[in-house]
Amino acid sequence: MPVFAPGHPFWRLKAEVIARTGHFYYADKDDVLWERVRRRLAAVRLEDLEAYVRLLDDPQAGPAEWRRLEGEITVGETYFLRYVEQFTALKSHILPELIARHAHSKRLRIWSAGCATGAEPYSVAILLAELLGDQIADWRLTILGTDINEAALEAARTASFGAWALRSLSAEQRSAWFTHEGRSWRLRPRFRSLVRFQYGNLLDLLGPAAPLDLTDFDLILCRNVLIYFHPEAMNAVVGALAQRLGEAGWLLVGHAEPNPGFEAHVRTITLPGAVAYRRRAPGDEPPAAPAASWTPPPSVVTESPPPPQALPPAPAPAPTPRPVDPPRAQVSEARTAPLADIRILANLGRFAEAEALCQEALAETSSEPATYFYLGLISQAQGRLSEAEDALRRAVYLDGTFLMAQYHLGLVRLERGDQEAGRRALAAVARLAASLSPASPLCEGDGLRAGDLRELARLQLEKDGRGRR
Repeated sequence: MPVFAPGHPFWRLKAEVIARTGHFYYADKDDVLWERVRRRLAAVRLEDLEAYVRLLDDPQAGPAEWRRLEGEITVGETYFLRYVEQFTALKSHILPELIARHAHSKRLRIWSAGCATGAEPYSVAILLAELLGDQIADWRLTILGTDINEAALEAARTASFGAWALRSLSAEQRSAWFTHEGRSWRLRPRFRSLVRFQYGNLLDLLGPAAPLDLTDFDLILCRNVLIYFHPEAMNAVVGALAQRLGEAGWLLVGHAEPNPGFEAHVRTITLPGAVAYRRRAPGDEPPAAPAASWTPPPSVVTESPPPPQALPPAPAPAPTPRPVDPPRAQVSEARTAPLADIRILANLGRFAEAEALCQEALAETSSEPATYFYLGLISQAQGRLSEAEDALRRAVYLDGTFLMAQYHLGLVRLERGDQEAGRRALAAVARLAASLSPASPLCEGDGLRAGDLRELARLQLEKDGRGRR
C-alpha cells in the first residue's frame, strides 16, 4: 500500500465509506480498505485515486459506482443453516411460537438484513415450509432479504449455489431441498418462491427517509453485520430494528454481537444454545433511551490523519470476527488473516483464486491446520476428492483436536467409497466431541458446538451403517 500524505483523497474516501456503510471496522484497517478500493480502480480502469473520487462525486455515474464499492467492501460469507444452534432455536421454538400466535391471521413477516447471497432467508423459508407442510398455501408469508451488495442480491435471486454454500447439509437435505444442475445446486421452486430481495443499507434506518415498507416484522435476522459497526451505530441500529418489530416480534443477531446496550430496546430471551431478543410488551418498557442516531466520531471523519507506516506489497486481508474457538483459539492475527479472503472468494465460487491464496499462505507457513482445512473444502467443492482428502488429512495431522477437519475428512472418505476409513474418522469425531462440553464452540465451525457435531457424526454413522446392511 502506498503511504498517503495528509490531505490525500484516500482519507476523505475512507471517511465517506465508514459514514455510508457504518463499517467502523475499517477505521484502523487502511491496508485492507486500500486493497478493496484498488479492485474497483482496476475494474473502472483508473490508476489515479483522485480521478476515482471524482467518479464517485459525479452526479450521474457516482451513485452506481458507490453501490459497487460498497459491495466490494461488504462481501460476507453465507451458507445454509449457518450457526446450527440458532436454526435449531428457530425450528423448535421461535417459528412454532409465531405460527401458533398467528394461526388466526395466517400472516408472517420475516426480514433477513444483510442477507448476502441469500442462504439465510432461504434457510428460513425451508424451515417454514417444513413446519407448515400442506397448510403453507393458506398463509401469507413475507420473507425479505436485503443487502448493500447488489451483486450478491443478483446471485441470491438465481437461488443457485455451489457445494461450498451447502457444505453444512447432509446428502438427504441437499436432495430434498435442491436440484443438482452440473456443478451447482438450485433451490427447489417451492422454497425460493417464498423469498424476495431488495437493496437495503441498515444506516438508512437512522435517517429521515427510512424505508416505509420495513415495518411490523415478526422476526428480524441481522447476523454478522453489526459486528463491523461502531458501538454507537450498533446500538442505534438495534433500536431502529426494534421499532420495526411487530408485537412480541423476535430479533436474532450473530454470536459475537450481543451488547448490554440492546436492553434499552429489546428484552433478552435465553433459548437452548442461543440468545434471542424480543420486542418489549406494553408496560415492560425500560427507561427512555436516546433517539436512534449516529454520526461517525470526529477521529474517523478527519481527512488528514497521520500517514500510515509503509506496508509490504501484499497486505494481509482482514480476519472475519467470530467467537473464540477452543482449543485452537490462540492463533496470531498474522496467521489467521488470509483465511478471511479465502472464505470470501470460496463463497463467491472463485475457487481458483481461493486455492491460490491457500497455496500462498502455505508457502509462508506450512504448519497452519486451518489453511489445509479450507484447501480441503475447496478441493471437495470442485470434486477433487483425492486432493481434498490429502489436505484434510494434513490438517488433522497438524492438530489432532481439529474436529471440523476430522469430520469433513470422514465425509470425503465416505464419498470416495472408503467406508472403513470414513467411519473411523467419524467415530473419532464423536469420541472427541463427547469429551468436550456440549456447548463448546469449535474451531472453524462458524458457531457449531461440540454437542451438535457429536450428533451429526452419530447420525452419519447410523445412516451409513444402515446403508451397508
